[in-house]
Amino acid sequence: MSILTILRYPDPRLHKIAKPVTVFDARLKKLVEDMAETMYAAPGIGLAATQVDVHERVIVIDTSEAHDELRAYINPEILWASEEKQVYDEGCLSVPGIYDGVERPARVKVRAFDVEGNPFELEADGLLAVCIQHEMDHLQGKVFVEYLSPLKRNRIKTKLVKEEREMARSAQRVATR
Repeated sequence: MSILTILRYPDPRLHKIAKPVTVFDARLKKLVEDMAETMYAAPGIGLAATQVDVHERVIVIDTSEAHDELRAYINPEILWASEEKQVYDEGCLSVPGIYDGVERPARVKVRAFDVEGNPFELEADGLLAVCIQHEMDHLQGKVFVEYLSPLKRNRIKTKLVKEEREMARSAQRVATR
């Protein structure tokens, strides 16, 4: 297993729409293992393949306290979403250090495949429902900050671009010593 590089907003690759998985093989299993290791190391509770520059419909999620309930969702689709909404403070591994309230359906029913290609359905609420919807947005090329006002979004973009520049300068200083 290996830790993958997580794309940072506003990287344009985060806006690519993921393609359906058509082959359930060892490559897919390795991708899921690497994504899980990357998510746990970050640390996070969900990761979409889009975030690691793989544009396939694959997400991994583990909302458990003990980090022992990993689940992969291959080609996920929402079959049903409640009319009832909830606001959760969301964060994202691609938007480090930023959290803000996003309103989403409180409950969802999802159909997906596991890494073996077996279909399953799941009803989720609470944090799991939020996480599923958040990660599925990534597969559509959408980052959670796009739910925020243009002013907030621009401030976040400016902050992250500045941080990226500062990290690059620091790395350059270290390399020249």
